[in-house]
Amino acid sequence: QVRLVESGGGLVQAGGSLRLSCAASGRTFASHAMGWFRQAPEKEREFVAAINWNGGSTYYADSVKGRFTITRDNAKNTVYLQMNSLKPEDTAVYYCAADLTYNGPTYASQSGDDYTYWGQGTQVTISS
Repeated sequence: QVRLVESGGGLVQAGGSLRLSCAASGRTFASHAMGWFRQAPEKEREFVAAINWNGGSTYYADSVKGRFTITRDNAKNTVYLQMNSLKPEDTAVYYCAADLTYNGPTYASQSGDDYTYWGQGTQVTISS
């Protein structure tokens, strides 16, 4: 069992920054790929960013590439999402997720279907 707790969401103006954190407990965190997803009202959940088990490989949605950075600290069992140059269209509930599968040293899935454990989400609202 893995428990994930997100924090760091809030209300910021367009152009601002936020850093989301996802604290994990339970199974060995360091062996899992981790991902961030988001869901805006009346929209499908979408992939934001993913990171492999040791942080050496990262993947981003085109919409956030160059603005968001995913990192992890395995010693603290925490994954982060640094979000810069925020836009109103980034407004959503952000979820972190843990993937129990392993498909190679650089593996981190961009599909939510591959993730087993999910946090409760944190609201991010960007005002124009």
